[in-house]
Amino acid sequence: MRAPVRRVLEAMTGVPALVRDHRFDILAANPLAMALYAPMFASGQVPPVNSMRFTFLNPHAQGFYADWAQVARSAVAALRVAAARNPHDEPLVNLIGELSMRSDPFRTWWAAQDVYVHQHGTKRFHHPAIGTLDLDYEAFELLGEPALTLLTYSAEPGTSSGDGLQLLAAWATSNTDATAQARQDTE
Repeated sequence: MRAPVRRVLEAMTGVPALVRDHRFDILAANPLAMALYAPMFASGQVPPVNSMRFTFLNPHAQGFYADWAQVARSAVAALRVAAARNPHDEPLVNLIGELSMRSDPFRTWWAAQDVYVHQHGTKRFHHPAIGTLDLDYEAFELLGEPALTLLTYSAEPGTSSGDGLQLLAAWATSNTDATAQARQDTE
């Protein structure tokens, strides 16, 4: 990822924002996105964290996504688009094979051959520290960075989700400060 893309991501402080590739590997995330997706980043995956592996292989994913079946099925359809665009991408083929072997829902939905890309919509999260958040998302394909997508999440100010997003920002700041302090204490 080019440095200007990373700087833009870091400058987005009021909304959770992350950059993923066509394999659904999270290549970069701002602190608010890391806080929103805390269960995924804490899942113990070897970096880069992969949202497909979290969605289909982590037992906490079904509780994290309130509409898990809809989120998961849409993710499979988007992965099918990525596979069609990148038929010789061995790591992508390996990911599809891994998910097919280890997840019955993935295998079923993959066989359905649904193909579509969701560029915007609403996702409902059950965040372990904040509670339920209904967040609107936008997916921006980065034309200067082939196969990279910038995802942002927002909520209408003054709503319970808007208030929850502000609370999440405060939680993210306190966790970032605590993590930085712990690092300093061990140095």
